[in-house]
Amino acid sequence: MSEWICFWATAAALVAGLLFLTAGVLGNCRFGCAMNRLHAAGLGDTMGLMFTTVALAVSAPSVPVCAKLFLPLIFLWITSPVSTHFLSMVESRNMRESEKIWN
Repeated sequence: MSEWICFWATAAALVAGLLFLTAGVLGNCRFGCAMNRLHAAGLGDTMGLMFTTVALAVSAPSVPVCAKLFLPLIFLWITSPVSTHFLSMVESRNMRESEKIWN
């Protein structure tokens, strides 16, 4: 019985991760403004990686393996928002510079 609960929890988390990653990709393709694309990509990859890591942790054979799975997730949770913030600052600065040129 416990194996089935583990299987279905893993499957549900993987499907949720896949949906978030797919939504991020679609948002990246469909949105016109660079700021909107950054938002879709940032949230899509953060939530998608979280659900995928949770799925792997649920099916992990031991606690040390589970702990090792969360180390890359923590690293990505720190670096992804920072890189998205820097890219949005660059885009904002470029938008202001282009307005100066055209006006």
